Amino acid sequence: MTENRVLRVPDMSCGHCELSVQEALDELDGVERADADHTKGEVELTYDAARVTHEKLREAIEEAGYTLQH
Repeated sequence: MTENRVLRVPDMSCGHCELSVQEALDELDGVERADADHTKGEVELTYDAARVTHEKLREAIEEAGYTLQH
């Protein structure tokens, strides 16, 4: 089941930050699209909820050095 979700990642501050978060999420099996915007502090995400858990999304963002805000 494909879901669209907006994730809050407020500590992104530049285009490099956006790329780091997008690449970390794109590496997850089941993520179809990750579009980060540092000015909004958000990532628009399209993913297969049957293959990617919220925990996996959080881990990928944290491994890239950023914080997923609930």
